[in-house]
Amino acid sequence: MSALNLDDFSDLIERPDSGVRREAEDRRERLAIAPGTLGRLDELGEWLAAAQGAVPVRPVARAKVVLFAADHGIADLKVSAREAGSAHRLVRAALDGESPVAVLARRAGAQLRIVDAGLDCDPDLLPEEVVRHRVRRGCGRIDIEDALTPEEAEQAVRLGMAIADEEADAGTDLVVLGDLSVGGTTAAAVLVAALCGTDASVVTGRGGAHIDDLAWMRKCAAIRDALRRARPVLGDQLELLAAVGGADLAAMTGFLLQCAVRRTPVILDGVVSAACALVAQRAAFRAPDWWLAGQVSGEPAQAKALDRMALNPLLDQGVTAGEGTGALLALPLVQAAAALAAELPVRVEETGEAEGAEDTDD
Repeated sequence: MSALNLDDFSDLIERPDSGVRREAEDRRERLAIAPGTLGRLDELGEWLAAAQGAVPVRPVARAKVVLFAADHGIADLKVSAREAGSAHRLVRAALDGESPVAVLARRAGAQLRIVDAGLDCDPDLLPEEVVRHRVRRGCGRIDIEDALTPEEAEQAVRLGMAIADEEADAGTDLVVLGDLSVGGTTAAAVLVAALCGTDASVVTGRGGAHIDDLAWMRKCAAIRDALRRARPVLGDQLELLAAVGGADLAAMTGFLLQCAVRRTPVILDGVVSAACALVAQRAAFRAPDWWLAGQVSGEPAQAKALDRMALNPLLDQGVTAGEGTGALLALPLVQAAAALAAELPVRVEETGEAEGAEDTDD
């Protein structure tokens, strides 16, 4: 197996079809409904048409929720409201249909797929289909040690790439991407701070399950210490993911890059997916054209990452549950945009009638 160089993705990823997008914009101008009355739904429909390479746009019929799971050693410092090493409980709740993302996925008719990249639990606690891809058990404490070895980082990125290929080959037409982790927002904040050249206090948030002031200060200190370890390896994305990322973050980065290669659009969830997207953008500047930001999570690192990538979130409902929940809430908007762009009639100027209008004569 040849060594992996993430910079190679820059040559592999193309933008969504600009010609098709112009065709979709032209069709929108000819719809019977006045331009601008559908607001951002017009933009979404045109973006999806360009991603699909089709006008009119096809319905989003095979959406998939993909969640990467791992435990982060930094959680030992009590930077999370959840107990260190407990991410497998989040996985179990999702599998049992008892978490918000599971409820919403059922409601939306979207399949749910969970990939164990680095959970710190006995594999027998979860189904084989979840744990069979595990890169390692737990991730290193990034304030004092690397999250992964270089070999593990490459393995995790390749895992994400393989999952993206599997989904593309299975006909998945849109992915909702999220994570199931404990300590993941701390690692994500380190990546964002390192890539944006900012201080720990600027990116330190309260996490999905809100932490108190003391925990916030511990988290800020942990991010500060990890940043010192991140800055010397900023020139290499794989080294950066190994030093201060984690198995789930590395896998999500590979997944996002390969989804862009396979022309599979993705809705990002919170700060963890945003941080991975920022790493992926560093490797391939065209890649963000294949992604949507589903929601505002309230995490300052997410806001900074999305601003750097010029991604404007679709929703701001104050949802901090993580686990893909906010991104999944945005799925119906994308589906609605596709339906409106495809099914609204087009004006026929010569007759004043609309294309596709039924003949009502007896």
